[in-house]
Amino acid sequence: MLHKRPSRKRSASTLHPGCMLLIVVLCLIVYYFAVPSYLLVGKRSSRGALDQKSESTFKLKSIYRHGVGANHRLQQRLEVTPEVISAAGTLYQEIAAQIQDNEDQEPLWTNNAEYATNNPFAFEFQLRGVPLMMKRMKQRDPDFIESYIYGETYMTEDEEHAMWIDDDIVAPNVTDRDTVVSLALMSSNAYVRIPQTGDWRNVTEPWNETEPEDFGWDGDGIRGHVFYNELENIVVLSIKGTSAQGLPGSGEDETTGNDKINDNLLFSCCCARVSYLWTTVCDCYVKSYTCDESCLEKELRRKDRFYSAIVDIYKGVLKEYPDAAMWVTGHSLGGALASLLGRTFGLPAVAFESPGELLASKRLHLPFPPGLPSYMEGIWHFGHNADPIFMGTCNGASSSCSLVGYAMETACHTGRVCVYDVVNDKGWSVNMFNHRIHKVIDEVLLGYDQAAKCVEPEPCVDCYNWNFIPSRNWESSSRLITKTKSQAAPTRTTRTTTTTSSSTCVGRNWLGFCTKYEL
Repeated sequence: MLHKRPSRKRSASTLHPGCMLLIVVLCLIVYYFAVPSYLLVGKRSSRGALDQKSESTFKLKSIYRHGVGANHRLQQRLEVTPEVISAAGTLYQEIAAQIQDNEDQEPLWTNNAEYATNNPFAFEFQLRGVPLMMKRMKQRDPDFIESYIYGETYMTEDEEHAMWIDDDIVAPNVTDRDTVVSLALMSSNAYVRIPQTGDWRNVTEPWNETEPEDFGWDGDGIRGHVFYNELENIVVLSIKGTSAQGLPGSGEDETTGNDKINDNLLFSCCCARVSYLWTTVCDCYVKSYTCDESCLEKELRRKDRFYSAIVDIYKGVLKEYPDAAMWVTGHSLGGALASLLGRTFGLPAVAFESPGELLASKRLHLPFPPGLPSYMEGIWHFGHNADPIFMGTCNGASSSCSLVGYAMETACHTGRVCVYDVVNDKGWSVNMFNHRIHKVIDEVLLGYDQAAKCVEPEPCVDCYNWNFIPSRNWESSSRLITKTKSQAAPTRTTRTTTTTSSSTCVGRNWLGFCTKYEL
């Protein structure tokens, strides 16, 4: 009779030592070649950031400022030299000393000891990157993208689908709390003033006219701070948000008229027509809850508006770092512009407490990939539910935003939203002052052990009670200017682009009244 021999399992401990050594060596080889280099930049320190020599950090390298309104043709760049950093640190310390005893004044930098500095312009940021498969356009040259957006490039549906590719890129790790905090600090860095010193170089075509007095650091315009990581060849462009009296944001309350105009243009249903008492910021209102859509699209694209200005700044940064990966970030209006810029050129964008920018994205005809899965999206909106501007509830004639002249009527975001539930977790009430960037950094981003989970936004519709007509023929009785619909060029079947010929307002006062027209 045959007996079956009992089977014996060989445990790992019975392996020959030489075999075990071979396995370990093979694992190390696989790990070295499989893991991207940007994930091997040193070990995590106690702060959770990258513990590596200075070349692996992001340093402020240059600052762009771009005029808007009457000064929209002017753009300058400042190289951040050690001399500029030193002068900026001296001014920062003087201003910080003046406001430290003022409880109503928001600090210029975070009070958290972990990120403390006596000179924000010398601070070195540490971010963690992760691989991301992102769907974006194969051709992202600014000239092509602009012709695509403005409807000057005709494509069939098949050709348009073929323009999109699945691209392996490096993106900021939005699950890492310290990376999120560092991006928020970069956003706040764009608010901090520096002295009117340094060699500001004109990056637009040379102009013969004398530089106007109101074009400068505190004038009507927009700023972008450029941070660069030399080791990883990554650029972060931080875009300045709203600075204006009455609406808390930067804490400096620079009275910047065009911030308010662009806020009201980007985030209102129709030119800030909240009621008959309001002066609109553009001439697209037709009648009760009826608005000219083609007029709105033209207003957002105008060269003297913020969207065109930030595209110009991006072009300058692209020339400065043609081969670098680029991320964009910003707070409030700056965050919304970062999102618009990211969607335009397929860049990862991280926004903080930004108003809903989906409506503006559609009005600008920005590229939306067909059949985009959520995990291939490269736009993230961080915010908390006690901020009515981020949540889209700061609207209506009696809202706190309306009382200070802001028509923040949109709530829908693109990309993914990362919301901190401070109402339930911390007992906060909804208040416009919770919108401030350093309150967000100190008490929300640093007040949680982990970054908020980013998810797809819930179904959302902006301005549902408005009727948007494609075009109109009308006459302005005040200036007897006739606007006529021009013959539209062939466009894609997926979107319609209509142009109008008209005179437009190129300068407004603080109350929104037009003071200068241009044909």
